[in-house]
Amino acid sequence: MKFFNKKNIYSIIVFTIILTLAFSTFSFGAYPQLVTKLNGAFGKIETWLISLSTPAAAVAVATGVFMKKFSFGDDERIRTGKKLIRTALFSYALILVLDLLLSTIHNLLVD
Repeated sequence: MKFFNKKNIYSIIVFTIILTLAFSTFSFGAYPQLVTKLNGAFGKIETWLISLSTPAAAVAVATGVFMKKFSFGDDERIRTGKKLIRTALFSYALILVLDLLLSTIHNLLVD
């Protein structure tokens, strides 16, 4: 049993990179400029996606409701409308939960 096999070497490299990134903010006293720009960019993208997902979910739910309403007894359209409503609400809830999770993790890391 050799200690320096591929799996152990990869684990050591990944651990070293994570350790370096974790303590780089403490050693430099602040975030590097590239990290600050990336954090700002990801924050803007997150805000944009959240603001875009609300009308998209509303349009999907409205489309599903209209599909159910104007199906004229066609079972396939009723099923498709229900599936569209359920999927839109589930996706929107997932996006909101992910936003909550990311903001919680960000607050824990910053403080």
